[in-house]
Amino acid sequence: SHGNKEVFSCRGILLAVQWFWDRGHKDITVFVPSWRKEQPRPDVLITDQHILRDLEKKKILVFTPSRRVGGKRVVCYDDRFIVKLAHESDGVVVSNDTYRDLQNERPEWKKFIEERLLMYSFVNDK
Repeated sequence: SHGNKEVFSCRGILLAVQWFWDRGHKDITVFVPSWRKEQPRPDVLITDQHILRDLEKKKILVFTPSRRVGGKRVVCYDDRFIVKLAHESDGVVVSNDTYRDLQNERPEWKKFIEERLLMYSFVNDK
């Protein structure tokens, strides 16, 4: 949402990480589909891609798997990675996704998502 749904803003990810880091939260994991490492196309804009590599080197960002099959991109369902790690580590999920489908997948995830989902908004760089 930092890119106003016009561009994938890596700076928005960095701002969110920094916000939590500054408040003493050091166990932070960001999941991003691995295709975001690819050269951006005009219809899939991305800014400050180097931030993703920097966060990956610091072991804060993890790229979720994707591959090409017959010229088409096949991606994993990264929502499951997010909820599973947060649940197992007693963490918080920062997302505007409601994860409705995953709430129905596992009973223990339903309560967790209801209580540990932190939705957000950006106002410029805040």
